[in-house]
Amino acid sequence: MNRYNRHIILSEIGLEGQYKLNNAKVLVIGAGGLGCPVLQYLAAAGIGTLGIIDFDIVSESNLQRQILFGFSSLGINKAIAAKKRLEDLNTSISIHAYPEKLNHKNSVSLFKEYDIIVDGTDNFKTRYLVSDACIITKKPLVYAGIYKFEGQVSVFNYKNGPSYRCLFPNPPKEEEIPNCSEIGVLGVLPGIIGSLQANEVIKIILNLGKILSGKVLYYNSLNHQSNLIKVSRSEKEIQKVIDLAGIFENLDEGIRCKVKNNNITLKEALTKKNIQWIDVRNDTDQIINYPEIIQIPFEYLEQNLHKIDKNKEQVVFCHAGIMSKKAVSILQKHQIEDSFSLKNGAFEVMDYFKNK
Repeated sequence: MNRYNRHIILSEIGLEGQYKLNNAKVLVIGAGGLGCPVLQYLAAAGIGTLGIIDFDIVSESNLQRQILFGFSSLGINKAIAAKKRLEDLNTSISIHAYPEKLNHKNSVSLFKEYDIIVDGTDNFKTRYLVSDACIITKKPLVYAGIYKFEGQVSVFNYKNGPSYRCLFPNPPKEEEIPNCSEIGVLGVLPGIIGSLQANEVIKIILNLGKILSGKVLYYNSLNHQSNLIKVSRSEKEIQKVIDLAGIFENLDEGIRCKVKNNNITLKEALTKKNIQWIDVRNDTDQIINYPEIIQIPFEYLEQNLHKIDKNKEQVVFCHAGIMSKKAVSILQKHQIEDSFSLKNGAFEVMDYFKNK
């Protein structure tokens, strides 16, 4: 009574509502930027059973935004580290850590054990997997995504509402996909968006207010603009997933979500013996003057294919790895198959050649 007093004295929640929260079972996919605030607030709210699945370990770059972790968590699996922190926050709830990768074999059986699924992932392959498993198990999915200073939140599969595939039937091409390590993200943004996710979870459990089903909330943290975009249910897209329910656990890749990985780190690139480095940045004032590097601005790439040595492996770089992915796609379209996009862009290349 004392711990949850501020909930109980709300007439919209009361003691009955707090019992509903205590009886609820919520699974959070990913204990990263989004998962951390979701887990923290759901644990504090008294959600009776929390599941956390994440195969990744805590690294120092995570500490900028993943607020459940500290230096003592470095090198520890995120699900296990989050469980330890949350058990200190609330000793009266059950917390289950799954230090493994979510896949087709374990997703359906795992989702069946929970009432609500929360998507805290940062890649499209897992996002589509989570969405499809939720359709098959008929579980509501509280979704969010973040990009630099912007975020979006929605609830899918809620009372015959639309699914993630109704909004995005097919994944984008790999070269069009940015991530936090390449473009950055404002540290407080996952906290804002993750808190909105936790809010939707609590509203679903309590049947309180208007659920973000059939709508996507877009939020810009720089100017505080927000918009609600309507989403319609597509029976066609949902039926495609349902039709695969019988073989879902045997699928190796996300349904209609296979992508070829041509991204490499600088360390991986340096293992290659015959490299041609290609700078595709359009900023001519930032040319790296080393004989091993040729500069072909992205907008002129197709007109300058004759400059590329097909007997070498191409390592393409730009500022952050987005434009270089598009460049690799163009090269492969012209049968220049041994081409790779450098993950962390020009800064690593400059450091390497300066110290060479």
